[in-house]
Amino acid sequence: MSTHDPVRIGIVSISDRASTGVYEDKGLPALKEWLSRALKNPITFEARLIPDEQALISHTLIELVDQAGCALVLTTGGTGPAARDVTPEATLAVADKEMPGFGEQMRQISLRFVPTAILSRQVAVIRGRSLIINLPGQPKSIAETLEGLKDAAGQPLVHGIFAAVPYCIDLIGGPYLETHDEVCRAFRPKSAIRASAGA
Repeated sequence: MSTHDPVRIGIVSISDRASTGVYEDKGLPALKEWLSRALKNPITFEARLIPDEQALISHTLIELVDQAGCALVLTTGGTGPAARDVTPEATLAVADKEMPGFGEQMRQISLRFVPTAILSRQVAVIRGRSLIINLPGQPKSIAETLEGLKDAAGQPLVHGIFAAVPYCIDLIGGPYLETHDEVCRAFRPKSAIRASAGA
């Protein structure tokens, strides 16, 4: 039996074409795979595949936080400048607080690969006791922004955003998330580190 806090995580893939079956959604499997690899906690996933409709995105985020009780909600897709890209607007509409550092760091990571990273508009917000983060649409980019970039020896070159997620969730009253350091080392001040009963 796990000694780690259980956590409920919402994962939302936002795509007109994937939601209507035109092509296979790759966002939800990518999110599930990375989180399962990174976290020691037992995870219950609440997965949603929806089209780029602003009201529906906001409604889904509210449902995952207020009804399903997700401590963390990660979205993928709909963050570019195109007319149908409305995920940031839908996310900000349900926010109690905006957390701009997450979006800033995601763009810094992506800029290492493509100059068009400045076109991404990902945001992160807090609603109640939940953290909601917009991620890029491509599975490779999802992993890079969450995990960060490491050199050949495995040392961080650029910190991924997930390193800050567990402590953020501590501060808003959520479960204590513990990560596998080889995937993503969570950072907490010494005073916030709980003596772990489970390895």
